[in-house]
Amino acid sequence: MSTTLEARLEGALAFSAPYVVDRLLKDRVVDTAAAAEQLFTEAKRYLVLCAATPGMSFGMHSAMVDAAWHTFILFTAEYTEYGHCYFGDYLHHSPVDDRATAAVSLLKVASFNDFEQRYQELFGQPLPAVWYDDTSVVPSRRVINDGAGILIADSDYHTVRLIDGTGAAVLYVDALARDAVDFIARTRDFYVRELPGDLTDDEKVGVVQALVRSGVLRVAP
Repeated sequence: MSTTLEARLEGALAFSAPYVVDRLLKDRVVDTAAAAEQLFTEAKRYLVLCAATPGMSFGMHSAMVDAAWHTFILFTAEYTEYGHCYFGDYLHHSPVDDRATAAVSLLKVASFNDFEQRYQELFGQPLPAVWYDDTSVVPSRRVINDGAGILIADSDYHTVRLIDGTGAAVLYVDALARDAVDFIARTRDFYVRELPGDLTDDEKVGVVQALVRSGVLRVAP
């Protein structure tokens, strides 16, 4: 990075937007101001990391951080000024024309490991837990099931399996979770606390965390 670019990116990281924090709380994306501040910080770090690594294309790996980015975009004037001031242009959430798409296609598509390594190089610390969506699973968290109606619950006396469209088992749990797994197989989106059966909150969280880690469920912002 050039010295000028470094200064601009440092300014981008230091940028304060209390209205974004307030909106994240109002929309119940998170429950505390500290958690909202962290999400906004990570959204800024993602934008800075992308700008500081022009040879690679980095995906957005966290639904929670992405929610903070989307929330910032809602404040159109402030977000537009932020992009022009610190990055020299409007920061599109995705390519908007053929030229942008062509430019992105020439970049190396970074893996999650590439992202994790670059983050540590740039910011001098490990990737925070908020980038791993399963860590945000709590009873009040809503999750999305893109495979609803395709997934199948199957069980014997001791074990329940959740089977995907390829026939592969994506979850093995105790038969006590049969009602919960049946519910997951057929439900498009739900709150973790809504899982039926005799599971404790911790057990419900554990089932959903496993499916978020495997990509079967997505955390809703």
